[in-house]
Amino acid sequence: MAKVMVVDDAYSDLKLMESILRGAGHQVVSLSNGETLEDQMQAEHPDVLLLDIIMPRRNGYEILRSLRRDSRTSKTPVVLVSSRNQESDRAWGKKQGADEYLAKPFTSDQLLSVVSRFAR
Repeated sequence: MAKVMVVDDAYSDLKLMESILRGAGHQVVSLSNGETLEDQMQAEHPDVLLLDIIMPRRNGYEILRSLRRDSRTSKTPVVLVSSRNQESDRAWGKKQGADEYLAKPFTSDQLLSVVSRFAR
């Protein structure tokens, strides 16, 4: 199964994604903020990153742009996971370099489907 890194400042959302992914046999690395994300990605080498947008200090868009500029992380698939669900939010996320956009609330099937599309 895949190694999935999940970054979300909402504890309940983080735990929900962990539970769903682990229940399906995936290895999960969780972070409650994106402060050390680049270092963690280098250490863990996830197959896919699930990234919240609305977080304190560094939002998901800032983090995503940083990841795409870094040759070590530029090819890692990134799925933005957010309660922002307007078409403009989806378009902006894709423009920033996201491979996919998953709106909250999501179902277990939706989460597992998007992860399986990018898992190695």
